[in-house]
Amino acid sequence: MSTYATRMIRIGSVCLVVLLSAGLLPVLAPGGSALAAQSQYELPRGEGEPYRAHPEAVEAVNKLKSPYCPTMLEVCPSPGGAALRDSIADLAEQGWEANRIVEWVIDRHGEEYRAVPPRTAGGFVAWWMPAFGAVMLLFATIWVLLRIRRNPEEKPAPVTNVSDEDEVRLREAMRELDAEEEATFF
Repeated sequence: MSTYATRMIRIGSVCLVVLLSAGLLPVLAPGGSALAAQSQYELPRGEGEPYRAHPEAVEAVNKLKSPYCPTMLEVCPSPGGAALRDSIADLAEQGWEANRIVEWVIDRHGEEYRAVPPRTAGGFVAWWMPAFGAVMLLFATIWVLLRIRRNPEEKPAPVTNVSDEDEVRLREAMRELDAEEEATFF
């Protein structure tokens, strides 16, 4: 082999080792297909076992919006969202309750990422006021409709005793009115 070919093989080997160690070619690494499908922020799973999230973590994640994308945290595809879900799972594994985890996230990211209002008087009003308003609107509509049906506007009684003279004048006025209303489109 020539020195040029030997040198190219060494350069190629060094490049392959560097790319494998940097994680740029995970498919070529042993078990690389499993690593390629897993985010760098996700916790590794056991062989053949499905991932089961802690119930407190699931409850906390369902009560939060994502600070990293405009969706709920449970469906956020960003790496930051995955990292936050993993942090929440870690806290739940340490024994934290869902409400404490939610408050922890809110303290770090802000109140605007709370998806469910807190259980206070204000939170109660925030959830139930629109429904209460809709029910009141329904009752008001029914009340108005019933009132309209009970008290129809008084209509004048038809006049039945018209003199012949008045009837002739009335018919002439009606003919004039019909003549004026006739549209002339030429």
